[in-house]
Amino acid sequence: MSENVFKVSSKSQVNALAGAVAIGIREGRRKVELQAVGAAAVNQALKAVAVARGYVSSQGINLTCIPAFVDVVIDGRQKTAIKLIVESESH
Repeated sequence: MSENVFKVSSKSQVNALAGAVAIGIREGRRKVELQAVGAAAVNQALKAVAVARGYVSSQGINLTCIPAFVDVVIDGRQKTAIKLIVESESH
């Protein structure tokens, strides 16, 4: 798994995850991916994207988010996750 992919759980700390996304974007990565299984995890991931957008907006960076599905294996079982592809756009 790439260092640009974060697995999000229902217990993920929104501000810490948002900070990790913002750091990745500031370090020049064009995109960062969040993967979440379950409604509570997707909720945390979406909140983190919104917070991260606020973190980088003062540097003239706009974040966009593209949702998609991805199959993941957890404890030997295949599940469908929501994948949020967070991309940066400089103003």
